[in-house]
Amino acid sequence: MTAPSHPSWGRYPASQPARVQRPGARPSALPASDTPVLAYGNGRSYGDSCLNNDGMLLDMGSLDRFIAFDPATGVIECEAGVLLADILELVVPQGWFLPVTPGTQFVSVGGAIANDVHGKNHHVAGTFGCHVRELELLRSNGQTVVCTPEQNADLFAATVGGLGLTGLLTRATIALKRIEGPYMDVDTLRFANLDEFFDISAASDRDYEYTVAWVDCSARGTNLGRGWFMRANHKPALGQQPDPRKRGGPTFPFVTPVSMINPVTLRPLNTLYFRRKFKARSRDTQHYQPYFYPLDGIKHWNRAYGPNGFLQYQCVVPHADARTAVAELLERIAAAGAGSFLSVLKVFGDVQSPGLMSFPRPGVTLALDFPNRGRETFELLDALDDIVRAAGGAVYPAKDARMSAAAFREYFPNLERFQGFVDPAFSSNFWRRVTSTTTSPS
Repeated sequence: MTAPSHPSWGRYPASQPARVQRPGARPSALPASDTPVLAYGNGRSYGDSCLNNDGMLLDMGSLDRFIAFDPATGVIECEAGVLLADILELVVPQGWFLPVTPGTQFVSVGGAIANDVHGKNHHVAGTFGCHVRELELLRSNGQTVVCTPEQNADLFAATVGGLGLTGLLTRATIALKRIEGPYMDVDTLRFANLDEFFDISAASDRDYEYTVAWVDCSARGTNLGRGWFMRANHKPALGQQPDPRKRGGPTFPFVTPVSMINPVTLRPLNTLYFRRKFKARSRDTQHYQPYFYPLDGIKHWNRAYGPNGFLQYQCVVPHADARTAVAELLERIAAAGAGSFLSVLKVFGDVQSPGLMSFPRPGVTLALDFPNRGRETFELLDALDDIVRAAGGAVYPAKDARMSAAAFREYFPNLERFQGFVDPAFSSNFWRRVTSTTTSPS
């Protein structure tokens, strides 16, 4: 009997595990397996870090129970399969919020830790791992290990951002953030080019907890890097207001025959969005749902990229060369007529991530989707890698499906130390690819 497919969000590459097992309760031992094992959260990693061809996947969706929550301190303990959306539903009415959240709430706690996710407030709060008080690992030798920043600290550091390779993460304790209500005070500014982005970002970091920009990846010349800058803070309580989640949202009904994001549609879509508002600046109140999770309102939006799926590319380049490197990246993308409607630019702060293999570091990060057009897409991404490597930057493993082993070693100088903490029973498509000498797929 063929095991059910468990794809990644980018729907590339195709994957087929040999076996999928769904624990009914928090396990005290790993199931016997003569193939590599990997935990699978909610499949929101874009590339192949959550895939395990011909191996065993442990579907963590059943480990979705809360263990404890103290509404006085905002400390919550839960199993690793709990989604961030589940936490928000519980804690926001009680005046608490996630300390760090990525661009989707449909990420499991285990996945958030394994990828040490970041959000719009990195410059003040760092990564998700900065707020993990304790985690529990089940190792293949049968040992259950409790890790904190002080207890088994080396294994804690390897597990945060460790791509699920140090053992089975079964539960975690997280410190939440106090808020007064579910609404955001959002200030949106149009900027004409990359220089204006950097000026606005520098002026915003002190007074705004959340900062991020949408950038027009099709613009060139004097308009290179133009876009919209969105900065926000949590707003005081406004009384009882409707919750957007309860109204639901549309579902993208099917996988389109070809990608809806292509050279014909890319420039008009980006231009239309850039000119969407008459005023160059607006200020409004938004519920946290559309501000933090705009794409979560469209179920299965990844189907719009067609049968070949897409590749997301997120990189970070150090501050010293950021203006030059980001300009070169955007120019290369625009010249290729590639990229997407979903292009994000953000400045990372100086808060150090706790993980040995964490991606965020001081600098500027650019993230965007590329419809999978075969060889030309992979050649473009290899060219972007050259720019990132020359600047001393890195590419995000959680969103990768094709970086080379040589690039991975260069991006993550702690790799050799990390390998000493990898559980020998655990592996993934990503890990086998970046620790081998095989070439990138095309």
